[in-house]
Amino acid sequence: MQSNGDVLMTTDSSSNSSSKWSLTGVIAFCFACIFFSGLLQSKEWWGIFDFLTLAGNFGKVVHSVSTKVADGHVVEVVAKTTSFRGSGGAGATDGFLFALTLAPMVIFAMGVFAIIEHLGALEVARRLMEPLFRPLLGIPGICGLTALGSFQTVDVGAAMTNDLMARKLLNRREKTLFTQFQFCAGGLLTNFLMTGAVLLATAAATHDGTITTTSIGLVLVVNFVMKILATNLLRLYMALFDKTFDERTASMEAQLTAADAR
Repeated sequence: MQSNGDVLMTTDSSSNSSSKWSLTGVIAFCFACIFFSGLLQSKEWWGIFDFLTLAGNFGKVVHSVSTKVADGHVVEVVAKTTSFRGSGGAGATDGFLFALTLAPMVIFAMGVFAIIEHLGALEVARRLMEPLFRPLLGIPGICGLTALGSFQTVDVGAAMTNDLMARKLLNRREKTLFTQFQFCAGGLLTNFLMTGAVLLATAAATHDGTITTTSIGLVLVVNFVMKILATNLLRLYMALFDKTFDERTASMEAQLTAADAR
């Protein structure tokens, strides 16, 4: 017996299958793959085709100023900078400012996502990636572009996933599996290339292998394989020990619908 989410997914799939491929959709899909992949992240001119480069970042503000004095004269002024959040923050107030830093990136990503969807990129993604995503991860191919976005930042992946869920393109089981895929090694490209790659580069510079002798590419592959493994472990658990998941989520949706009606 299918849950309400499964029925909704079937309905959307049948309606999507009736639509045709278009050259505009293929071009939009290719652009989205490059735009969200991080391959063109650079300060050179081609950086305009990269999501994080266009998203940008906040400027710095002066945190403190110190001076160096020699022979009674100031010989150097050192200014320490920090983000507009400042330093030493805590609690809900600092959390609010942190959330504020995410807003421009998420809004920008959702705007791009809406444009490429209008151009037909999601339908292309669904048809191309369905044969891969469905058997490998148990999720529909329409998640392909969202997965690419999540490789750069988990915030964008979460917002795009929520949008797919709101439009009934994912049922709750698929959303749970897709969330697991994003949660493991979240923001893979950005987080690893900004932190892990520095460690590997430092180790390579020593030429003695005291830290590690592996390559950046190998570590990325291991992380990606672990994302697939974690998703399938959850998939196996849900199949073996949580067979009532669909019924429970259908009941939750019915309760939420009834609450909204009141």
